[in-house]
Amino acid sequence: MVNNRKEIIERTLDSLAPSRDKWIKKNSYFYNNDYSYMKFLVGDGKRVLELGCGTGSLLNALRPSYGVGVDLSSNMVSIAQKNYPNFEFIKGDLEDKDFIDSLQGPFDFIILSDTIGYLNDCEEAFTGLHSLCTTDTRLIIAYYSWRWQPILTLGEKLGLNMPSIEVNWLSTEDTMGFLQLADFEMVKRDWRQLVPRSLFGLGSIINRFIGTLPLIRRLSLRNYLVARPMHDVGLKQPSTTVIIPCRNEKGNIENAIKRLPSFCEDIEVLYVEGNSQDGTLDEIHRVINAYPNKDIKVLVQDGKGKGDAVRKGFDHARGDILMILDADLTVPPEDLPKFYKAIVSGKGEYINGTRLVYPMDNQAMRFLNFWANRTFSMLFTWLLNQRITDTLCGTKVLTKRNYEKIVANRSYFGEFDPFGDFDLIFGASKINLKMVEVPIRYTSREYGETQISRFQHGWLLLKMVLFAYKKLKII
Repeated sequence: MVNNRKEIIERTLDSLAPSRDKWIKKNSYFYNNDYSYMKFLVGDGKRVLELGCGTGSLLNALRPSYGVGVDLSSNMVSIAQKNYPNFEFIKGDLEDKDFIDSLQGPFDFIILSDTIGYLNDCEEAFTGLHSLCTTDTRLIIAYYSWRWQPILTLGEKLGLNMPSIEVNWLSTEDTMGFLQLADFEMVKRDWRQLVPRSLFGLGSIINRFIGTLPLIRRLSLRNYLVARPMHDVGLKQPSTTVIIPCRNEKGNIENAIKRLPSFCEDIEVLYVEGNSQDGTLDEIHRVINAYPNKDIKVLVQDGKGKGDAVRKGFDHARGDILMILDADLTVPPEDLPKFYKAIVSGKGEYINGTRLVYPMDNQAMRFLNFWANRTFSMLFTWLLNQRITDTLCGTKVLTKRNYEKIVANRSYFGEFDPFGDFDLIFGASKINLKMVEVPIRYTSREYGETQISRFQHGWLLLKMVLFAYKKLKII
């Protein structure tokens, strides 16, 4: 029965191959939008494997440095080879583990676009892909929503879209379940193209400004899942640099060192001093001399603001893992081992602290600030397609290697961030890092005054929302 189904699929694809590019051209609005979003997820210059490549148009649109396309249909492969000779196209069955193992991996991205519907055993097919993965590989699955089955069937009968055969109509939850069974973990998911037609420009307006809204977007035609492999994701005894941006924080400098646990064998503490007026820099030098057994260093900012301080500290850090600790110590240094454990164990690749789970000290956060943070957390969860409850918690953790990827991709966003938080959050989202939050008990500062202005910073936060909406949603 299984082999018979495969034969039917192969014959059908072979018969459709000569007309596939014509159908793509006929439905160019849909395919252009689909390819554009896939390019957003993947980026240029990556090693890409597409399973179920058809005639190769998507693989070509992704502009990989090394591209391999696989299809069950020999006719599809022949056309792809002719159209795009700079890539490798192979006839093969992705459910054949020996065939998959024969491919020259690993790959940065493995793409299954409109492919899972043809699989006989999704779990086994996903499981077989691990041989082509590293811990950094991302699996992208794109498929039609089951809600659109009647509309697509009608479209076929009316000659509006390419004929097909009976496929698996899977929900997002179904696909996530198969991924989990196959030791893949979802990083993010999205829904696109509420209107898959131009309609004289009206379709683009609806898709950008209505189709991206919460709840409504789930009615879209296209579903996208990004997942990562979970085999051997843990790190082995990495070193750590704790970056402490500080301006007018003299009274907190030594306490940061006293309270910092020895959570790994090699910890570098890097103060980034922001031209203080209260003697903070002199205090840092005193503390360095008072603790000769600890690796404590100091940098002085050339620019201004926390964002500049974080970037300077990260650029000079020597640790495998980079941590931010605010000098006001409202995030207790004693909690840093939790962040270290979360990233070393592979639970996440971008670890974000959240102050909004546990009760906090009465004076730790003003009432309006608390509810503003709650509101912005919902907005950013929607914008990032990953749950994040506290964007402005000062403690954020990632590997230096992933930070360097964010830097390499920074041109997409530009130098926009005065806080230092959103450069990392948006950058991590763009390169598909798995975000995990660590709840902490937020405490009141013991020295100095907050440098946050509710209304000024609230306006800046709103600008960050609008910026992220433009860069991450209306693509």
